[in-house]
Amino acid sequence: MIIATKKWIFLKISGALLIPLMLWFTLNLISIYDQGYNEVMIFFTSSSSKFLFSVFIIDAYFFSALSISEVFEDYIQNDKIKNVANKLLYASAVAIPIITIILISNL
Repeated sequence: MIIATKKWIFLKISGALLIPLMLWFTLNLISIYDQGYNEVMIFFTSSSSKFLFSVFIIDAYFFSALSISEVFEDYIQNDKIKNVANKLLYASAVAIPIITIILISNL
């Protein structure tokens, strides 16, 4: 399978998975928006919220990294700069969710 086809399939799957996760997070964010610190901590310390939020963060960064890499492919002409930009993008798309998940799990 062509790598561009794989990227397209992963982009569509991660986008479809992102819709229910975004709805879940938005509804929960609305419910805890005006709450105090303790209620927000209760939300983020429950195991189901930790799991769903972790999946949401991973999927959101995966989706954004794939989307931004397509922009790099289209608009950066120099292959060396394009490769460095993609590597930095993918490294941050791995590092930021891992750091976020570690911080959330330590609550």
